[in-house]
Amino acid sequence: MAQEERRVPGTSEEEPLLGESGDASQKEGKPLYHNLVLGTGVIAQFGAWILAAIVWGSVFSHDLQLFSAHPLLNSAAVLLFVQGILLVQPTHTAKQKKQGTYGHAAFNDVAFLTALAGLIVIEYNKISHKGEHFVSPHAILGLVTYILILLQLLAGISAYFLPGLYGGEENAKAMYKYHRVGGYLTLLVMLATICLATQTDFNVNVLQIQLWAVVVAAVILVVGIAPRIRLSKFGWLAGK
Repeated sequence: MAQEERRVPGTSEEEPLLGESGDASQKEGKPLYHNLVLGTGVIAQFGAWILAAIVWGSVFSHDLQLFSAHPLLNSAAVLLFVQGILLVQPTHTAKQKKQGTYGHAAFNDVAFLTALAGLIVIEYNKISHKGEHFVSPHAILGLVTYILILLQLLAGISAYFLPGLYGGEENAKAMYKYHRVGGYLTLLVMLATICLATQTDFNVNVLQIQLWAVVVAAVILVVGIAPRIRLSKFGWLAGK
């Protein structure tokens, strides 16, 4: 009976990965932006903004140069990608999913362009100084991250907005679960790339961002996002 009383009308009864039923569900009548801090979303926001503040604070505490735009843009991109995830996670009705998908796409599109600008900056910097490309672990994993982001973007846009490419809407919907899995994996790769950035010569000699600080912020971010993962949205993970 107590479990029945905790349910909120208009929410799915499917359990999220962690937490109580309905914890990760958008409530009827609540605006879409409320999803950004719903449940443990506020913890994820805390971690995401701490991570951005660590990078931005360090960059702006030193003399700015062209290269400075690279960490600023990429950390901003990660922050935007996180917003896109948090916005769409709790949606569960057809109307919410449609609104959430458009908001998710908007955040991700801007995040992709921001990350792309960060890539252009670092490549221009390398070319102008005749430096080596994609040599350090950070650079190599960074390239993998950019590729994953591009694949995620193409998969998400094509599956939702161009279902004909998959032979129809039902076939396209079957791809959603892989897009979701890919999104969470890509986020983890992004965080690992930032951790590796603390080991680069520029950071060690100039920015001096501490690895432990980045790891703590990343863990807080993941702790906030993970409980809002709904196994039912993965289909095959939920046994459906």
